[in-house]
Formats: sequence, C-alpha cells, structure tokens
Amino acid sequence: MAHGTNALPIGRQRGAPANPSGARRTRGVRPLAAVAAAFTLAQLLLVVPGAAADLGPGFGLGLGWDETVYVSQVSAQAPPAFFSAPRARGVTLLVAPVASWSTSTTLLRAYLALLSGLGLYLALRVWRGLFPTRVLALAGALFATLWVTLFYGPAAMPNQWVGLGALACAGCLLRARADHRDRAALWGVAAGAALMAWMRPTDAAWIAPPLLVLALAGRHLRVAAVLAGGLATGVAQWVIEAYTSHGGPLRRLAEGSRIQGGLGWNLAVDDQMRGLIGRALCRPCTGPLPNPVITAWWVLLPLLAALGLAVAVRAGRTAPTLLLLVCATTAAVPYLFLIGYAAPRFLQPVYALLAIPVADALFHLVTRPDGRWRPAAAILTALLLTGHLAVQYVVLDRLVDRTAADRLDWTRTAADLHRLGVRPPCLLTGTEAIPVAFYAGCSSAATSGNNANATEADILGAVRRVPTAALSPPGGPPPHYARAWTRHPAAGLDLHLAPRPDGGGPG
Repeated sequence: MAHGTNALPIGRQRGAPANPSGARRTRGVRPLAAVAAAFTLAQLLLVVPGAAADLGPGFGLGLGWDETVYVSQVSAQAPPAFFSAPRARGVTLLVAPVASWSTSTTLLRAYLALLSGLGLYLALRVWRGLFPTRVLALAGALFATLWVTLFYGPAAMPNQWVGLGALACAGCLLRARADHRDRAALWGVAAGAALMAWMRPTDAAWIAPPLLVLALAGRHLRVAAVLAGGLATGVAQWVIEAYTSHGGPLRRLAEGSRIQGGLGWNLAVDDQMRGLIGRALCRPCTGPLPNPVITAWWVLLPLLAALGLAVAVRAGRTAPTLLLLVCATTAAVPYLFLIGYAAPRFLQPVYALLAIPVADALFHLVTRPDGRWRPAAAILTALLLTGHLAVQYVVLDRLVDRTAADRLDWTRTAADLHRLGVRPPCLLTGTEAIPVAFYAGCSSAATSGNNANATEADILGAVRRVPTAALSPPGGPPPHYARAWTRHPAAGLDLHLAPRPDGGGPG
C-alpha cells in the first residue's frame, strides 16, 4: 500500500464510513424514530386540535375531569382540586414543566404529544438486539395506531406512561442481566420502574413481580436492587401522602377500593369490550357488545401473542417474549377480573407489552423460514391491517368530536358563571363541580361521594366570603342547602347562585 496522504487503512474502502458500526446503529434506529415521529404527528393532527365542524375554528380539546385534577395541582388557572385516594402524583410532575407557567391547553397537549413520541422511541430502542428492528418498528406502529393510544398520548393521564415504563424497564432488565457492565441498562431499569410507580403504584405492584423474580432467579442482586430502588421512589411518596392525608397506607388502599366499587371477583372482560367503541369510562357498563368489526382485533390479540411465543421459541428468544407476556398478563388481571367497570385506558400497559410478540407473530405469518415473503399471506395481512386502521380512525374521530363538544359545554358554563358574577376567588359544588371549577378558576367542594372534602357548614361559611354556586342537572334538584338559591340555566347544567357575600342579593 502506498504511504502517501491518500492511503487508507487496510480493510477500509475509499468512501466507506469511518465508523461502520456507528452507521449501522444509526440505520437500526431510524425505523423506530420514524414510527415515533409519525405517532407524534398523528396526535398533533388528529387529537390536539379537537375540532368538530360545529365547534368553530381553532377550538382545542379541553382538559377532561381527571386531567383537571392532575393539572390543577400545579396550574395557576384554578386552586388544586381534591386529590382522591386512587390517584398518584406522577402525572402532575409530568405536566409541571408547562402547566406551572402556562394555562394554554393546546401547548400542554403539544408538549405531551412530543413527550409520548419520545417515550415510545426510547421504550422500543432498549429492545434492539433482543428482537429484529423490523419487529420493533411494527410493534411501535401497532401500539401507536390504536385509538386509545392516540387519544391518551397527549392527555394528562397515567396509564400510557405505565405501559411505556414497563416496556422500557423489562427490556433494560434483560440487557442488564446479560451484561453486568451495562450501566445504561441499569439506569433504564431504575427509570422505568420509577415511572410506573410514580404514575400508578398499584399498577406497578402488579407488573413488577415477574421482573423481580427474573432478576432474583439468576442471582442478579444488583439488578433486583436497582429495580426495587426505582419502585421505591414512587411508592415512598405515595406512602408518605397516605399517612398525611388518608390515615395510612391500608386506609388509603381501602378508600381506593371503595371508590373503584370494591375490589373483588368481577368479570370485566365484556365491559372492556363495550368500552372499545370509544367510551372513555364505562361505568355502569351496560348495553350490547359493539359490532365484531370493532372488537375483532381485541379478540385476536391473545391468539397472536400466543403465536408470538411459539415463534420466539423457534427463534431462540423465548425469555424476552415470555417476560413480556407474563408482565402483560399480571397487568391485565385487576382490570379484567377484579374491577366492576371498565375504561379502555386501563389496558394500555397490556397493549404496550403485547405489541412486540404480536408483531413477531405477524412477520412469521407473512414470511417463509428463509426470510422471503409469502405473497398471498402478506397481501391478506396488509388488507386486514388496513381495515383495522380504518376502524381505529373512525372510533378516534367520533370520540374526539364528542369529547370536544362535552368540554366546550364546561367552557360555556364557566363563561356563564363569570357573566353572573361568580369569578375567582369563588367556590362551586354539585354536579361536575370539579371540571367546571377548573375552567372557571374556582375551588370545588363536595359533601358526599368519591370526592367529599367539605361539610355543609364549610360551604355555607364560604358563601359569606366568596361567590358560590351549586350545579345540578337541567331541571334537577340542587343540594338541599342550595334550594333557596337563584337558578340559572347554562350549557347542560343548572346554576344555583348563592346570595352575594356583600349582601347584595342573589348572584
């Protein structure tokens, strides 16, 4: 070889990249980055605007009931709403970087859409080397195109983050077991466990045992300690709050069980199927099951997951697939068999964990053992997936329109309250008082029910200090202490205004 300035090292061709392994790593993550970017873009286009034809241009999807509770803890828009026993502080921490200084719901949703896209990318990336990149990319696409994933991606809600945390934690745990020097994997175990525990400690308690058993089975005590430490960061906060606000952890668990209708044997499989039509909360969950076209994917999911396990056994990746399936099973148990109502978002961790085995199964169906495509199977699978995507889009579109209209009613009710003189500082009680109070900038109070945080004397005492109103269904009776208050109809609610604090008569 010549020794001039144009000489190249042995084995390197002119024009070849200086770091071939780095180039391969970059190419390997591009499909995952593309899926995550498409997921974020779909949220920004389909969900964040929240525009229905009759709502007017530029109307964004307002915050829902639960979202107002989480966001109000750090927002300047309204005083903190009552934080009931089943809730945890993870969502509030997640939204704090934006909600603590801005009251723009659109900005908050855009921030959460970007964050959820990044979370999906990171959760998939930790599985590289354990599964082919094409399997991971398809898994991300399958999860990201479910209507429940798209709808709750930009939402201030915890369930999707539990799923992403579980997926990342499981992948990092496998990597840490395989290479004890992989410090990044250990940090990933801690971060994924902490994310689950901060978002929903009770969900983490169901998902974590298989992970802990796997770590201890191989005597990987360091990995087990890191996992336990990550969980402890969220659980410790929950326990401290249990002592300060709920009378201790056992009483908090009991109260949470009461609010959720009493935990015990409840076959909620059919309830979850009814929720697939786009019912954000199915309680009580009655009525006929949706059209099989809507529920077909949900019925096929466990069958494809089982096929994914068979594929993994033949491909020599049994342990990763089995771990995903076991964690998905334990995550599903409380929401399919222990709670007497349903919400589609409850199963988001299950869908996130099953996505990889299902994608593995689908590739097995459309390819031969030598890697070549099966044309007929590939075309049929592509048609079925196209139909599946169409169903998901229709359900999402109807849900966004319906939800946006409902939350616009809260906005109009808040405007009516302001017009009638109920402005901050103020107090609302009665039907839908929590979300309407957030929109109006008021405090909320309840003397009974799951959000009871005041007595009748407290509310009557507030009447003498701040503008106060009780809300009731149209034509329905207000709380008995507000029967003499002045009634005003509003958007979907009746407003009962207490006498003004200054003695100037009814509001």
